[in-house]
Amino acid sequence: MRGRPARRGWGSDLTADDAPAHSRLLGPAQIRALATELGVRPTKTLGQNFVHDANTVRRIVAGSGVGADDIVLEVGPGLGSLTLALLGTVSRVIAVEIDPVLAARLPATVAEYAPTRSAAFDVVTADAMTVRADDLPAAPTALVANLPYNVAVPVLLHLLARCPTLQTALVMVQAEVADRLAAGPGGRIYGVPSVKARYFGEVSRAGAVGRNVFWPEPKVESGLVRVQRHSRYSDDPEVRAKVFAVIDAAFAQRRKTMRSALAGWAGSAAEAERRLRAAGIDPQIRGEKLDVDDFVRLAQVPAGD
Repeated sequence: MRGRPARRGWGSDLTADDAPAHSRLLGPAQIRALATELGVRPTKTLGQNFVHDANTVRRIVAGSGVGADDIVLEVGPGLGSLTLALLGTVSRVIAVEIDPVLAARLPATVAEYAPTRSAAFDVVTADAMTVRADDLPAAPTALVANLPYNVAVPVLLHLLARCPTLQTALVMVQAEVADRLAAGPGGRIYGVPSVKARYFGEVSRAGAVGRNVFWPEPKVESGLVRVQRHSRYSDDPEVRAKVFAVIDAAFAQRRKTMRSALAGWAGSAAEAERRLRAAGIDPQIRGEKLDVDDFVRLAQVPAGD
């Protein structure tokens, strides 16, 4: 994970070696040793920044609200820092790791640091952007992850769409992305990620994490975002695709009114205006003023003759 230095109050001041025997956590020395053993040099391409602070991962787990009944999906577990903290709390952890070297080592790390929890851990070697519910050994109830920053938003949206059993998510992303995801209508940073995430659930900022808890230390600040799924809108992929198409069109040219911005999507400016009025939306309004409800209504208006 990435972010700002861990604050007092995020968790106890135990060191990695002080943690309970059933769930010892990784510290800086263990992270470096594992990386050396595997010949791993963190790559920017895969967005690899390994967390080495035990208090930070404790805080992530506590903040996620997961408990003993949860099956947690973790994306990009890396060397296993957050994995081990999760295994001390939840029923089962399913980790999706794209790097085959890291994926192959994770079961042994779990066996060493959380020996009584080995049976509660599964690793799937795959790209999270291609994973579907059927690819997982069990239906996850929560997503808790330090998402690769270069693909954080598409991964989050993909998993929420493909894994409908996910009821909650707490993810770490670049701070600016966290702000965009949690932004409400009317603000300068409200846009496509904000609206699409809200299609799936209530979205809120859940804190910050400092740079110095990662190796290597990232050049950007990090933030936590929580998504609490709701059932307000359809899970039908075709319905969702229609709504998302309107959202994409509305924000493609932010300075334009909806009448102009949706001309291509609707076939003409006049047809865009007709549909907007049918949905009860002012054609002169801009996309950043609209909420998810507006886009859902608009997507449901049939095309004219």
